[in-house]
Amino acid sequence: MVAAALFINYIDRGALPQTVDLMQSDLHLTIDQIAALTSAFFWPYALSQMPVGWLAERYGAQRVLAAAVGLWAIATLLFGLTSSVTVLILLRVLLGFGESAAFPCASVVLAQCVPVQSLGRANGVTAVGYLIAPAFGMYFGGRLVEHDYGSWLADHQRWRVPFVVFGALSLLWLWPWLNTRIAPVGHTLPVEESGTSPSFGMILRQRALWGAGIGHFMSNYTFYFMLSWLPFYLVTERGFSHAEMTAMVWPALLLNGVGGYVGGWFIDRWMQRGASASLAYKTTLFLGSGGAIVCMLAIGLGDRMSALIAIYVFQFLCGVGSPGVFAVSQIFAGPRATARWVGIQNSLGNMAGIVGPPMTAYIVKVTGHFQDAFLLGAVVATCAVLSYVVLMPKLEPIQWAHGK
Repeated sequence: MVAAALFINYIDRGALPQTVDLMQSDLHLTIDQIAALTSAFFWPYALSQMPVGWLAERYGAQRVLAAAVGLWAIATLLFGLTSSVTVLILLRVLLGFGESAAFPCASVVLAQCVPVQSLGRANGVTAVGYLIAPAFGMYFGGRLVEHDYGSWLADHQRWRVPFVVFGALSLLWLWPWLNTRIAPVGHTLPVEESGTSPSFGMILRQRALWGAGIGHFMSNYTFYFMLSWLPFYLVTERGFSHAEMTAMVWPALLLNGVGGYVGGWFIDRWMQRGASASLAYKTTLFLGSGGAIVCMLAIGLGDRMSALIAIYVFQFLCGVGSPGVFAVSQIFAGPRATARWVGIQNSLGNMAGIVGPPMTAYIVKVTGHFQDAFLLGAVVATCAVLSYVVLMPKLEPIQWAHGK
């Protein structure tokens, strides 16, 4: 159910980049307005992470996540029914508020209910949920956009259909979730004997938080850059039609989900054979961010074939690194602090969605091309490698009771 919630989360947020070229034609959007629509989601999404983490610990992840899914589903549905750019931005803000609850709530459930030796696969499964969602959104959204609705809907307004359909279907998730029993199963992550629940100040003083958080920001930058701009880039700069772009991109996005499960399986299997959690998780995080360096350069500077190959490689390696992004937080923080830790980390990580879209728009406006935007992506991916490998310390549970 958690994986399904994250699947819905990324389906709904991903409907915009998949249809933005058609929206631009219908609503006469400028590139600055496109960037504003993209980053309008990330401001509330990033800034709401910490309070939502507190709410999940205070009132329960199940209830908070249910309310959040209802909010973002309605925002998605209404997005397809308006033409005002101002209202569209406000609905993206509402979507950001709702979706901010997804990862803190998901991490609470996993930290409470999954033993440490299975966290790799558990996070791999949930990663599959949000990693394959853009592929499904791209494929089915493309089918909805390309369908001929006759006199009922003009061709230039077909971008609206995915938002209405995805938003309405998202509401169906609420019924089974509210009837799901969440029960901790003798959690095996070390819990302090004193039962100490660390303060925000104690969490913020952890080098591990900043290593994981900065790495999250840097890796998110390239992930969101590709998620937000790749369809537009392929159509406007590489010369593909919308149908060709859809046919090429959705299988690559599906490969992202395959990489997520492979990464989680690899971590648990390697640890069973004697590898430390630190080595296993840092290796997959390195593969994800290190691979992004090469892929950004190939997509931005290579010929058509090199760029297409790099898109597929990037998506797979990005997926391989995904299980570690939140699993390391669950291990460092433990069940008593996971929601707030993930709230802080995800808030920092998703600042990338705030600064990235306008920065890309500025680069494209000044240069007329995406080449320098991909070069910047390679630099950012290099910083992600340094953060995960050097800044983030050895992966082990923090003993909050001892004030560490």
